[in-house]
Amino acid sequence: MRLFVSVDLPDDLAEPFADLQAEFDEAAGLNFTDPEQAHLTVKFLGEVDEDRLPALERELAAAVDDAGVDPFTVRYGGLGVFPNLEYITVVWVGTETGGDELARLHEAIEARTTAMGFDAEDHDFTPHVTLARMEHAGGKELVRKLVREREPTVGEMRVTDVHLTESTLTSDGPEYSTVTRFSLE
Repeated sequence: MRLFVSVDLPDDLAEPFADLQAEFDEAAGLNFTDPEQAHLTVKFLGEVDEDRLPALERELAAAVDDAGVDPFTVRYGGLGVFPNLEYITVVWVGTETGGDELARLHEAIEARTTAMGFDAEDHDFTPHVTLARMEHAGGKELVRKLVREREPTVGEMRVTDVHLTESTLTSDGPEYSTVTRFSLE
């Protein structure tokens, strides 16, 4: 199973997310994510044997408890890229509020999962939702311009749980399904 921990965007943010993606339509080389499957990855776990699932679920439940985060509001807005504006591989929308709570969840989940033998992140946690991946640099200048000049707000949501999500790779792109929900309440 290819797994990650996520905060999934609600259906009512799919349209504003798609509207923001539309601003990048003229940028050649971008492969857009499906707005209906938009999510914020808290921790990527990778390939996991199914027999590890019960222990992983127990540790994730404990990590959510360790984080001590009550339900909170995230406002998605602002633009950014990875790794930088010179060499763009990912275009994303960030968080205007809720970043501290997301970071606490990430740190607690990171501690528990690395103790189980999962790889530690090799970069700082930046809460974001991927808008597109850059397949080639044809539209790089337009992406740079929009990232520098636009400060969009996509919308906000109440975060009441985090999900253990399975990613199944298909010829039409990845399909995501929730394996387990972990309540913040």
